[in-house]
Amino acid sequence: MQNRVTAVVTRFSYQFYFTRAMTVMENITYQLFDGKVILRVRDKVCTKPEHLLESNLFKEVLRRFIADLARKRSPLLSIFASLPVTDNDVDLLISTLKFLLKLPADLVPRLEPKAEQFFRDRSLLNEFIEQMYNFWRSLHRLIICDSVGDRLDKRPYRTFHDTVETLMHVVRSTYRDLQENITGNHPRIYRQVSAGAEIAAIALPRQFDLPEMVQSKVKDISVIRQVMIYPPMIYNSPMNKRKGEFERVDYNPLESIELTPENWLCYPAKVGPLLILVYFTMPFFELGFSLANLFELASDEDLNRAPDAVYLFGIPAFDPRSDNETIFFDDEANNLLVATIPYRDEYGYFGYLKKMVLTLHNIQMMKQGRLPFHGALMSIKLRDQDSATILVMGDSGAGKSETLEALRQIAGDDVEGITVIADDMGSLLLNNNHLLGYGTEIGAFVRLDDLQSGYAFGQIDRTIIMNPDQVNARVVLPVTRFEELIKGYPVNYVLYANNYEVVDATHPAIERFENAAKALEVFRSGAVMSKGTTASTGLVQTYFANIFGPSQYPHLHEPLAENYFRAMFDQGVFVGQMRTQLAINGYEQTGPREAARNLLELIRTRK
Repeated sequence: MQNRVTAVVTRFSYQFYFTRAMTVMENITYQLFDGKVILRVRDKVCTKPEHLLESNLFKEVLRRFIADLARKRSPLLSIFASLPVTDNDVDLLISTLKFLLKLPADLVPRLEPKAEQFFRDRSLLNEFIEQMYNFWRSLHRLIICDSVGDRLDKRPYRTFHDTVETLMHVVRSTYRDLQENITGNHPRIYRQVSAGAEIAAIALPRQFDLPEMVQSKVKDISVIRQVMIYPPMIYNSPMNKRKGEFERVDYNPLESIELTPENWLCYPAKVGPLLILVYFTMPFFELGFSLANLFELASDEDLNRAPDAVYLFGIPAFDPRSDNETIFFDDEANNLLVATIPYRDEYGYFGYLKKMVLTLHNIQMMKQGRLPFHGALMSIKLRDQDSATILVMGDSGAGKSETLEALRQIAGDDVEGITVIADDMGSLLLNNNHLLGYGTEIGAFVRLDDLQSGYAFGQIDRTIIMNPDQVNARVVLPVTRFEELIKGYPVNYVLYANNYEVVDATHPAIERFENAAKALEVFRSGAVMSKGTTASTGLVQTYFANIFGPSQYPHLHEPLAENYFRAMFDQGVFVGQMRTQLAINGYEQTGPREAARNLLELIRTRK
């Protein structure tokens, strides 16, 4: 049965499988692999249920569903007269379903006598259709609107309507017509679940101002110009935490690899003031498209400038010259950073995408004389007061984002507005002796457990949820506008997030440092109690709580840090530490809330 039902699969050169069933269904080609389906569309998808049932994609999904039932020894296979199920049986079932689109169950055997076997137990046949519908919906579904030779990106709404919306309508109509003709009844409750694609993108080839060797590797990979997602998206990635540091190497890792362009897409990300080209391989497409909730998608005008960095996530496995496979190369001659991470399950975690991008950002910022920070930056406007901008620095799991969200929850009527400038990374700039803060991301990648109760569910219609049943479950959701990231806010408070000390009489929730030397001692130590967001455990220390650039370039970062911290004290910026208590058992919710309450009171009483 295995040989007769399952699809022919061709193994590619690096550890994943693609179904090479590249067949046409109304100008559509498709790929099926590892619980994912990718449809490439040149014009419109099929517009009628009968077209859907006649397609090779439907037949392939049906075969895989039957194979899955056989593996489970499901009683649903009893709709067939005999087992194992043959290709002729599959063709007969499809022919029967075509009749069922238009005719009630009683009439179908009169036109197709061999179909009588499927109607011996109509309840079972109805359940078979129900479970096949669920099987289709269990696949992660992507539509790529291929804009080669046709600028579909100039009419994105019509393109998405003709593809995503049409496919969703056709799939649901097919499902409902079949069930109504099997049962003879109309549903009294209709649930408009997502049945088409979860993600759609318009993509087209694009040439960039890149060094010749780099350009030769990526020139034929399509670049995403518009994205449509149907949140909430919920999926489990192969890994749920990140480990290790990104290593600088003295060679360009792209020199020794070859790519298959149709297996890749490029997400051109605006990361603060920078343009970073993020290329991701299709088996990681859920991770790649989650970038849409985190980084602004670059405009056509942005793409006319030279990129600041190129990052390939999911390259073919190769033999690096170091033990570390998460690497980047600083092409100083071309002012370009090039980073790669190979396709392996151990790197199948969104943190590897996000943090490498931010590492590249931080390095470029240091080269431009800015001080990068690992922290949350927000501006708060109180009634009858000037806005106050607060920077909370600290390592992963220190309580930065959680305190910011708690502040939202407890804000009183005198709080006119809270603007998020940075949720994780950003940079500081000294401009005419004024300390200005900038962000990088329009979204947040936050631990689900550490959000205030109900917050993620209140935002679920915008949220991407990752590994919800595991430790370090995360959500990616938009939190601010790109214009706020690059505006440049004067910074009034700089605080280190201390998640491991209990607040008591001698350890206040917010403590001010007396001088730059004391502040640098605390910030430089980067102490944090691990929360399970990485492979580290216990109390750990990292240089400025930032292994994403500063630790690789201490010769650039250290003089910048000393200069900036001296300037903070010269300007009267409040510099101290805030005890979030996030890593203390029982204080996961109340700790950030108490810290936020003290911070809000500090702002209210400032002169």
